Amino acid sequence: MAADAQEGAATVGVTTVPSSDRRAAVSLFSRLRTAQGQADPFPVYEQLRARGEVSRAPWGGLLVTSFDLCDRIVRGREWLEPDKRWREQQGPGTRWNAPSSREMSSTLPALNPPDHTRVRRAAGAFDRGTIERLGRTVSRVTDRLLDSLTERLHSGEADFAALVSEELPIAAIGDWLGLPAADFPRLRELTHDQVFTQELLPSASQLALSDAATAELRVYFMNLVRERRASPGDDPVSRWITTWDAMEPDRDKADEGVYFLALFVLLAALETTSTMLTTTALMLVERPEWWERLAARPELVPGFVEETLRYDAPTHVISRVASDDRLLGDVEVRKDEMVHLMVGAAHRDPARHADPDRFDPLRTPGHLAFSGGIHYCLGAPLARMEAHVMLRGLVARLPRLTLVRRPSWAPRVAFRRIQNLDVALA
Repeated sequence: MAADAQEGAATVGVTTVPSSDRRAAVSLFSRLRTAQGQADPFPVYEQLRARGEVSRAPWGGLLVTSFDLCDRIVRGREWLEPDKRWREQQGPGTRWNAPSSREMSSTLPALNPPDHTRVRRAAGAFDRGTIERLGRTVSRVTDRLLDSLTERLHSGEADFAALVSEELPIAAIGDWLGLPAADFPRLRELTHDQVFTQELLPSASQLALSDAATAELRVYFMNLVRERRASPGDDPVSRWITTWDAMEPDRDKADEGVYFLALFVLLAALETTSTMLTTTALMLVERPEWWERLAARPELVPGFVEETLRYDAPTHVISRVASDDRLLGDVEVRKDEMVHLMVGAAHRDPARHADPDRFDPLRTPGHLAFSGGIHYCLGAPLARMEAHVMLRGLVARLPRLTLVRRPSWAPRVAFRRIQNLDVALA
């Protein structure tokens, strides 16, 4: 775990982890990074929960596995994002000061108030008119993608992830932003690489991929901002330019503000949504009894999606830092010390959910897949809409599908990604 010392480094004065405990924790995280651990991390999470609802991470900082504590932290104003100030304090040799990490520190998810308040206001929200427009796009694109899937299935097997899950989010957000469809494949590839800088303990090679992808995305979106400034249209980028010009007299800074919003929207709309769509389809294919049930009762679709988000969320780790010295449970936390919310473990916390390893779309929803508090996901309504439309269309238009082979997962811990979902007609 070469990157251990780089994660959550601001831990001066904190009690050290006994060597035996550290070895045990290192062993667990090493298992998470294997192909088997990525495919099924939940036995590891169970062992992490057994260490206590709050435990010391071997690289410094804390691990939180309790649903209640994770929920309180994402909603609490006393817990901050690791922002630009915090990252600079970690030193030039850490992953937090990699070029891609520095770039991300200016996007909305990495900001704290008052900067977060200002930028979120500039971003606007998915109002009723926007959702209706996006809904029409999502329905149209879903029909086209399911047509392609059906045609492929009649000839044999098909990769649902490639044909549907990867295509729908970029088509929806790309159309909204007014991006050329010819750019969609490259933007999708770049997001897969860029997300490594947001990973838990990324390797040097993963950070290099993220740095390169981030640099290319900067060029792409800065060019887009200049084009829209020269020739504005009826699109969010043009509207953000008007908003930022009213907020920021420096033209270059205003353009950067618009760029960071566009970058954030693309990354937020693609990576986790694609994973959510693929995981939802996997849950359905593995449970054939639900195929007929959802076809007969489409009103159960939202519950199925919410349970998928609990059962295997797209994001398994959320990180925050303490705004001051405090107690978390019975563990002392110092100002600027990082806490890693092990959301994948918290979602299976038996204190929150009875029989948590059972997939039950009829249970009362309860998850942190979209975070919480002031950082609650801006695109949650769009992500849910895409999942609902896709799932309703799938069960209404196709006969039951079966897995051809077990899917494979990308080499990640925090951000889940199923790389393939090969299916055939049952």
